[in-house]
Amino acid sequence: MISVYADLAIGLVLAFLLLSLLVSGINEAFVRMLGIRSKFLWAYLRDTMDGGSSEGTSWIPSKIADVFAKLPFSKDDPRPEHSPDPAPSVVTPMPVDPTTVLAAEGPVPDVDMTERLYRRLQEIDHPNGARTTISDIPPERFSGAVMELVAAEEGGVEGLLVKLEAIRSPLAGHLRGVWNGAGEDLAKFRRGVENWFDGEMQRLSGLYRRYVKWVVFALGVTLTLLFSMDALEYGKTLLRDNAFRAGVAAIAGGSEEGLTALKDKCTTTGAAEPYECVTESFSSPALVKIFDHAIVSITVPPDGGDPSLNWNGAVWWDRLITPGHWPGYLLTAVALLFGAPFWWDVLRRLTGFRNRG
Repeated sequence: MISVYADLAIGLVLAFLLLSLLVSGINEAFVRMLGIRSKFLWAYLRDTMDGGSSEGTSWIPSKIADVFAKLPFSKDDPRPEHSPDPAPSVVTPMPVDPTTVLAAEGPVPDVDMTERLYRRLQEIDHPNGARTTISDIPPERFSGAVMELVAAEEGGVEGLLVKLEAIRSPLAGHLRGVWNGAGEDLAKFRRGVENWFDGEMQRLSGLYRRYVKWVVFALGVTLTLLFSMDALEYGKTLLRDNAFRAGVAAIAGGSEEGLTALKDKCTTTGAAEPYECVTESFSSPALVKIFDHAIVSITVPPDGGDPSLNWNGAVWWDRLITPGHWPGYLLTAVALLFGAPFWWDVLRRLTGFRNRG
């Protein structure tokens, strides 16, 4: 009896793992194709270093619909233009005279600090269109870029901070706090910049995951309905499959207890020969038939011919509008929210598999 429930658990977990991998794959393809992760990072950097867009608004949208609708398709791409050249060996000082800027009543000079940062990082970029594809900046590389900008200024860290404050860059306040906390020690300042940027990236990653989870949920619901994956029905199929195999094993051992189950199974499938019925059932376990009720299913002929696509629109729609399947659909959609790493870990624990190394 324990083995029956173990088979049921492994079968359900494996089904959830396969669907979760499909959800993750579609989501990752969508993110990579539209460069959402890269745009999200550089939108944050523009907010932090340049204070938002030219209209004075934040580059990072505040609503989930804007993050995955406005940010990927907007003409205002927050990413700098890609450069195939290595980073310039000479860093030019910031073209700002703080005394003149603070004394004047006119607009603040437009200094693209994000572009200046990219020039120090473009060596880790790779060509894939007109815009940069950098979607992750190691804290050590960021602090190194900041130190290169510091070295270009006549007054060092203090000179850079004064110019950042003159152009009203939000980065000035962050670096000023790190500089004061480091006791004006350059080594401590660099480590402080690394720790600060690492903390900001963790916060940004958490914000990004909160946005992505809604997309993952929408994809999970969509795939659950398209494949008509009723987890409760699939669990029952696993139990029936296990019971049939147990009956066949009992008959092979000389017992007549499984003969009734074998007859019922063969009558349902329409097989004339018991051997043909057993062979078909053993070669088509419940896991293979998990997507049989999808709107489009794939059938592999038993003689080894080419697989064929079957349109199941009518049957799929009947299942979709049947209230009896809705609890199973809901269970599947909720299970997919846990993600493929969770179900892979559960599967490893159930099977006793351990990663090496």
